[in-house]
Amino acid sequence: MNQQLVEKIDAILPQTQCGKCGFPGCKPYAEAIAEGRADINQCPPGDQEGIHKLAELLGVPPKPLNTSYGLPKPNVVAWIDERICIGCTFCIQSCPVDAIAGAAKQMHTVIAAECTGCELCIAPCPMDCISLIPVTEKRNDEFSLSADAVKKQAADASRSRYQFRLQRLAREKQAKKKPLQHKNTVQPEIISAAAEARKQAIVQAAIKRAIAARSETAQNNLANKTT
Repeated sequence: MNQQLVEKIDAILPQTQCGKCGFPGCKPYAEAIAEGRADINQCPPGDQEGIHKLAELLGVPPKPLNTSYGLPKPNVVAWIDERICIGCTFCIQSCPVDAIAGAAKQMHTVIAAECTGCELCIAPCPMDCISLIPVTEKRNDEFSLSADAVKKQAADASRSRYQFRLQRLAREKQAKKKPLQHKNTVQPEIISAAAEARKQAIVQAAIKRAIAARSETAQNNLANKTT
C-alpha cells in the first residue's frame, strides 16, 4: 500500500469518524480508496467539496455524492439531557473521539468542542436522551485563519483524538489479557458473559426507575392541574 497516498487522502477527509462511508473511520476509508476498494464519493460529511479534492488528488473525474451512504448535514454536536441520563456508559463506548465525559451510574456530558457530530452515540442510548443540535461555524481566531484553515485544524484535532482512542483501547485490551494468561480459555468467556448480564440488569433497573419517576411526575402534574 502507498502510505504517502493514504496520508494525502486521509488529510482531505473530514475526520468525523462516523462510518457512513462503510468503513470504521476516515483512515480505513482512505486506505480503501488508495487500494481501489472504495470510491471517492462515499463520504456525506465531506460532500462535493471533498469529492472534488479527492478527484484532483487522484487524477480522476469528480462525481456526485453517492447518497446511498447518506446526505450531507449542517454542522451539529451531540447533546445529552442530563436529567434523563442513567450513566450506562454506552455512549462513551461508542464515541470515536472520546468526546463524552462521565462514569458508570453518573451523569454524562458531551465535550462540545471535541464532538464531530458523528451520531454514533445516539442509537446505543437506552434512554433516548441524546440529540443533535446545530452549531455555527467556528470564528477565525486572532490570526485571522481562513475557513479552510479552521476546518483543517478541527480535522487534525479529531484525527489525533481518534488515533489516541484506538491506542488506548489496544492498551486496555492487552492489559486485560495478561492476568488471564495462566487460566483456561473458558473462564474469561464466563466472566465476560456474567459481567455483560450484570451490566444489562443494572441498565434495565435504571430504566425502570427513570420511567417510574417520569410517571410519578406526570401524575403529580395532573393532580396539580385538577386542583
